[in-house]
Amino acid sequence: MWTDEDAAIIEPRKGKGEVSLPSAALFVFTPQDVKLFLKGFPQPLLQQRRYYLVDVYRAVHRGCPITLAGPAIGAPQAVMVMEKLFVLGVTDVLAIGWCGSLQPDVRIGDVVLPVSAISEEGTSRHYPVDVPEPGPSPRLLDPFESILGDMDVGVHRGKVWSIDAPFREMKRKVFKYRSEGILAVDMETSALFALAHFRGVRLAVALVVSDDLSTLKWHHGFRDPGFQKTRERLAEAALEFMCSVSGTGNR
Repeated sequence: MWTDEDAAIIEPRKGKGEVSLPSAALFVFTPQDVKLFLKGFPQPLLQQRRYYLVDVYRAVHRGCPITLAGPAIGAPQAVMVMEKLFVLGVTDVLAIGWCGSLQPDVRIGDVVLPVSAISEEGTSRHYPVDVPEPGPSPRLLDPFESILGDMDVGVHRGKVWSIDAPFREMKRKVFKYRSEGILAVDMETSALFALAHFRGVRLAVALVVSDDLSTLKWHHGFRDPGFQKTRERLAEAALEFMCSVSGTGNR
C-alpha cells in the first residue's frame, strides 16, 4: 500500500520563469546524432536551456513544433533530463541512440526497436511499476516501425539489455543473453521505459547498431558507411515522424 512515506522529498517541477516545451520530443543520446538532427532544421536553433548538462531546444520542422534534447549518456542523466521535460509539457518522446549487437543477424548499420529491456542499471528500480517489463508505447512504436519499413535497412524488434558499465559487458553475460535471444545492449532503454510507465507518458526507442559483441569479441563499426548512412536516414525519418505526432497530438 502506498503511504506518505513513499513520497519523494524532491519532485521534478517547472521553475519560475521556465516556459513550456512542445509536447513531441526527440531525445538523442550521442553528440554526433545531435549534430545530425540540428542540420535537419532549416535554420540554426536557439538553445532554450541546459538541464543537467543536456542542451534542450525548441524547434520547428515543416511548421511543427518539436522539442530536441541531447546528448545524454547513461540511465541516471537520461532520466533526470526526461523528468524535467515531462513537467515542461513533453508527452510523446522518441529516443534515438546506438547499441551493440548480441546476435549474428543483427548487423552493424541495422536498427533495433526495443520492446522491453533487462535492467542492469541502477535507476529503473526506483520507479516502481505494475508490470514486470515495461516497454514502449505502441502508439509511437508501431507507426514508426512502419515508416522504417520503407527504408533499405534491417529493422529488428525485440528485447535489449541495458547496463550502466560498458566496460563490464562480460563474455558470460553476452553468451547468456545471446542464447536467450536478446538483440542488443545499450545504457538507457530500461530506465526510460520504467520512467515513462511510471509517469504515464508515451515513449519509444530506436537504436542504430554501432558495434558487434555477438562473437564474444568487440567489432566496432563507428566508421562503417552503412552505420553512417543509417544514422542519417533514421534522423530524417524521426524528424518527419515526430512532426506528424506534433501535428496530431497523437491523442
